[in-house]
Amino acid sequence: MHLAGAIYAETFIRNAAEDALCYSPAIRSFFKPSATTRSIPPQPVCGEGNRRAEDAFKDQKLYDAMVDDFSMRSFIPSASISGHDQFFATFSRYGALNRSHHGEWLDEVATRAAAQNEQYLEVMETPDFAAAAKLGYSIPWPDTVANSLATDTGDTSRPSKVALAKLRDQLLADGLRDIVSANRQEFSDALDLRNRIEHCNTSTAAPGCSVTVRFLYQILRGFPPQQVFAQTLLGFEVVQAELNSGHPNVVGINFVMPEDGHLSMSEYHRQMVMLDYLHSVYPKVHISLHAGELAPSLVPPDGLRFHIREAVELGHAERIGHGVDVMYETRPNELLKELAVHHIMTEINLTSNDVILGVTKDWHPLPVYRAAGVPVALSTDDEGVSRIDITHEYTRAVLDFSLSYLDLKRMARTSIEHSFLSGPSLWAQSDNFTIVNVACKADRLGSANPSQACHAFLQSSERAQEQWQLEHRYQVFESSLP
Repeated sequence: MHLAGAIYAETFIRNAAEDALCYSPAIRSFFKPSATTRSIPPQPVCGEGNRRAEDAFKDQKLYDAMVDDFSMRSFIPSASISGHDQFFATFSRYGALNRSHHGEWLDEVATRAAAQNEQYLEVMETPDFAAAAKLGYSIPWPDTVANSLATDTGDTSRPSKVALAKLRDQLLADGLRDIVSANRQEFSDALDLRNRIEHCNTSTAAPGCSVTVRFLYQILRGFPPQQVFAQTLLGFEVVQAELNSGHPNVVGINFVMPEDGHLSMSEYHRQMVMLDYLHSVYPKVHISLHAGELAPSLVPPDGLRFHIREAVELGHAERIGHGVDVMYETRPNELLKELAVHHIMTEINLTSNDVILGVTKDWHPLPVYRAAGVPVALSTDDEGVSRIDITHEYTRAVLDFSLSYLDLKRMARTSIEHSFLSGPSLWAQSDNFTIVNVACKADRLGSANPSQACHAFLQSSERAQEQWQLEHRYQVFESSLP
């Protein structure tokens, strides 16, 4: 889940009022005022035709308009704007909000997760990378040998690993590593605020405290290569530093933004080459990639043929987000076999794929993935924008694909099996949920009092702890059934 995309519009309106922002009906966005009144407290001066964000609480029509602007609520596609356009437009509309709200947003998603009996979240978030981007543009992109995959811009260059290594050295020497600690602090501050809001580790701890939260460092793919490489390098450095700390809050990276965008498409191969190089330098950094979030008519046929395969084979993705166009890829059955053999999970986002891509049950590849033995799990993607939650996605999976309780149970197990938590799995074989790690083989799964050997193993592995807790929850739930 994307943190900003997981927040409901009502929260954004409240935050905008707290930040004394203005709202423009013309561009349907919040913006920072250029001046404030001399009153106490000072009020934003928003200009003719604009409104103060706080006006929404006194004007239901304005409030409704804002909710619709920042989400898919009430949206009806027209000849000039699709669900895809509305969905991605929402993110820039609330971009003026102060980053200090991120801890509140974590509280919102953790509280909602706890209410649905979720226990673990990997939340995608982009910390401040402006300084890194500036560094990227200050260093000339290396001259390289032409690549056979020409782009729409005529730029056919594909940097070699030697050239990328030199670029990395320059960025680090010019101060990129100095940004790492600030980024790590940003993640840590958000978690600390969430913990304070929920009174975690106290006698009055809120239910949300029971939800374990980790981050994926979110990289924006829809920009020139200088910026993307600098931000990606910063992301790898942040995650590596977190891993070195022994208690990582940030456990991996992901690429985001519309995959059908001009730069996302024309730079896709080069971005995978960047990841191939950086993976060789930082082999312990986990990689999850949005790939194949495409459908016919969004891009030319050639654009559907290689994204998932390159994400895996060049980008070293351990998980694929969406993967909707898999059957349009070159040699799709071979690709599906590769995903299954290497246990590369696909994150299934049914509502997101519907509202953004127009891909509904009759065209969705979920049955194809399952038939091929590819591990799959359900996720929301952007539950606030879509105005859903994970329960909605489980229900939709049952209604659209006739999944059974055992199917859903396997998907939940798969989700934690493929998390980026540290430590070995509770299960002796990947994606085989019948053979338990030898340390806990004699124990009843999910027991409240595991044996000494099993307890020691669980203490050594964050992943196994979450898996054991899931099995305990299954026990509690299933024992309550008639």
